Amino acid sequence: MIEPDVDLQPYNTMTIAARAKYFCAATSLAEVREALRFAQEKGLPILPLGGGSNIVLTADFPGLALHLGMQGLDFEPLDDGVRIRASAGENWHQLVMKSVELGYGGLENLALIPGNIGAAPIQNIGAYGVELKDTFEQLTAMDMRTGELVPFTAEQCQFGYRDSIFKGAAKDQYLICEVVLKLPGDWQRHIAYPALQQYFSEHGYPVDQLTPAQVAAAVIDIRNSKLPNPVEIPNTGSFFKNPVVDERLYSALKTKYPELVAFSTADGWKLAAGWLIDQAGWRGFSRNGVGVHDRQALVLVNPGHRCGSEVIQLAGEIATDVQKKFGVTLEPEPRFYP
Repeated sequence: MIEPDVDLQPYNTMTIAARAKYFCAATSLAEVREALRFAQEKGLPILPLGGGSNIVLTADFPGLALHLGMQGLDFEPLDDGVRIRASAGENWHQLVMKSVELGYGGLENLALIPGNIGAAPIQNIGAYGVELKDTFEQLTAMDMRTGELVPFTAEQCQFGYRDSIFKGAAKDQYLICEVVLKLPGDWQRHIAYPALQQYFSEHGYPVDQLTPAQVAAAVIDIRNSKLPNPVEIPNTGSFFKNPVVDERLYSALKTKYPELVAFSTADGWKLAAGWLIDQAGWRGFSRNGVGVHDRQALVLVNPGHRCGSEVIQLAGEIATDVQKKFGVTLEPEPRFYP
């Protein structure tokens, strides 16, 4: 059912009070197609909504906000692992924990990432040395112009660091309806990330005997110790991507700041954006109910339920300051609407 003039505050984890001209909570592909036809007939822009953890609403939305709530989760055992089919409206963390509960490894490093399945490929979500693309097999998306279902392979998704074709050439053209993952039978632990190494060392775990459930529990403990729960403190998780810089800039920064937190990648050196923001003096900053979390400078928070423009303004000030101090450009992770 399509409703007029709906408050979107319950549908975004920043709890920004913005209204949509029209709203539809779709729980089936037929309802999604009906909503798309409605929007086309009225010439309305569309705001796809899932868990609302990766958007910042800058003003009222002058079109149709379409909440994708399709449910469905299936685990198909294979000779060499398991195939998981998940509808767009399924919760990501619950999927991870279900796979761990069933004894399958591959997703445990991605525990507690907020949001729903449908948004995961758009962002190529990742954490603690693992990305969605590592277990991704294919997805099915709906063409927003025709309502046709279109399959995408991993190659066609053009996954990159926090990136995919759905943020580039196919931006605003498709709605992701189902995602298929394949977890291997010969599970390999991914625990080289420093925070995980420190955790297991401090807790005395024999790393060669760790189970997926134990790795997931460690990730959850670490994230809870550093990141605020959006239910308690409104936020979108990591607000900025970790920037990747070339060898020249990395060497210059490492010489000037020996304690610089960075990781070598195939594309260059990935810097810890939270460290840069912290060193620039922003951690714990607060102004009129909008601020930077006091335990993790990478997270912008909105406990005052302020408008999106104030969040954007603060993010811009932080990015400008980091650029001035370090010569590094910060790119926001969440998408801004309208």
